[in-house]
Amino acid sequence: MNFFKNAIVYRMTRDIQISAEQLEDALKTLAFTPCSSQDMSRSGWVSPLGNHGEMLTHVAGNQILLCLRKEEKILPSTVIKETLQGKIEKLESEQGVKLRKTEKATLKDEVIHSLLPRAFSKYSQTQIWIDLDKQRIIVDASSSKRAEDSLALLRKTLGSLPVIPLHTEQPVELTLTEWVRNNDTPAGFMLHDEAELKAVLEEGGIAKFKKQDLASDEIATHIEAGKYVTQLSMDWQDRIKFTLTDSLMLKKISLSDVLKEHNDDIHHDDYAQRFDADFILFTGEFSVLIDELVSALGGEAKA
Repeated sequence: MNFFKNAIVYRMTRDIQISAEQLEDALKTLAFTPCSSQDMSRSGWVSPLGNHGEMLTHVAGNQILLCLRKEEKILPSTVIKETLQGKIEKLESEQGVKLRKTEKATLKDEVIHSLLPRAFSKYSQTQIWIDLDKQRIIVDASSSKRAEDSLALLRKTLGSLPVIPLHTEQPVELTLTEWVRNNDTPAGFMLHDEAELKAVLEEGGIAKFKKQDLASDEIATHIEAGKYVTQLSMDWQDRIKFTLTDSLMLKKISLSDVLKEHNDDIHHDDYAQRFDADFILFTGEFSVLIDELVSALGGEAKA
């Protein structure tokens, strides 16, 4: 069990008035369908249980899990360029004149459309967890853009989606820097062995450390020189390890063996039951982690 590898947290600015049944019906209107021969990409909703389920939502109490699937056609730029150049040279030779910029652009579109039916596809999936108890939406994405793109489809599905990124009262990097400087963290949290430090000015550089004692003199020297901690690997309650960034993104999320094995009494052949039990366990643990982390960072920013 390790539902999310990354987590970008959003705060609902008002209650989302929708039942699980209504949400299921709304998702069906934008269920995933594969690219047609002329599509560059397509996104839509699939079952969080993959081939083991048909529902587009997985609901456990007030916790809802969604899964977005995206298909993208792979067209290497070199292939497009070579094919286009060949057609340009052929036409210019036949017509005896150089093609205009607009004509080349039109020809490029034609080349792309001719190549699309033979292009390979790349697939990706993004999980979205809706926490109705805490009025939060958490996206398993490694970048803000991917998270925003996923929420854009959810917004289109629902008609509106009143959310903003979760922020703390104090800048995250200031708090992280103090934790490393003093080698002291709030109860329940422990520094691990990775960090990234950045200077305020770009020319000040970036320092990255892995498998390093974060209380070392080397890191202290960087902090004294004016660098701030912008990424920090941590451990929470010996249960969840993660790397926290200055944008409040959690990366490299890893659950302890105790959590992973918690539901081992459920036979793996019963995929749906095990999935449900793991989802309940994960959301329960991770929700508390978010609460305690935000509190440790000085509290959530007031709207």
